[in-house]
Amino acid sequence: METPPTQRPKQTVKKGGRPRKQVRRDYTLVVRLTEAERLLITGKARQAGLSLSAWFRASAKRAVVVARLRPEELASLRTLSGVANNLNQLTRLAHREGLLPLQGICRKVLDQLHHILYQLGRNDRKSDDR
Repeated sequence: METPPTQRPKQTVKKGGRPRKQVRRDYTLVVRLTEAERLLITGKARQAGLSLSAWFRASAKRAVVVARLRPEELASLRTLSGVANNLNQLTRLAHREGLLPLQGICRKVLDQLHHILYQLGRNDRKSDDR
C-alpha cells in the first residue's frame, strides 16, 4: 500500500508593499488662490505643523458658514439707513429749536430703531453646527 502524500499546510503568500489605508481619499478639490492667499495659507499650515491638505481639511471641518442676508433683512438695513438720515435731520433741528419740541418725534425714531435692530439681531441666521 502506498502511503498518502503528506499534506503541507497552505502558506499565506505575503504581498509586498505598503499596507492598504483604512480611509482612502479618492477625490481632489482644486482651489485657485492669489499669491498673497497662498503665502498666508502656507504660513498657517506651517505654524500648525500640518501639510496644506491636512490644514485645508481641518479648516473646512471647523468652518462656520453664515447665510447671506434674506430680502427682508436687506429691507430692514435700508430702513435703518433711512432712519439714520432722519436722526441726523432731527439733530440739526434740535440744535436750532431745542429738544423739548422734538421729544415725541425722537421717541418714535428710537422705537423704530429698536424694532429694526431686534429683527436683525435674531439668532436664526446662525449655523446649526456651532
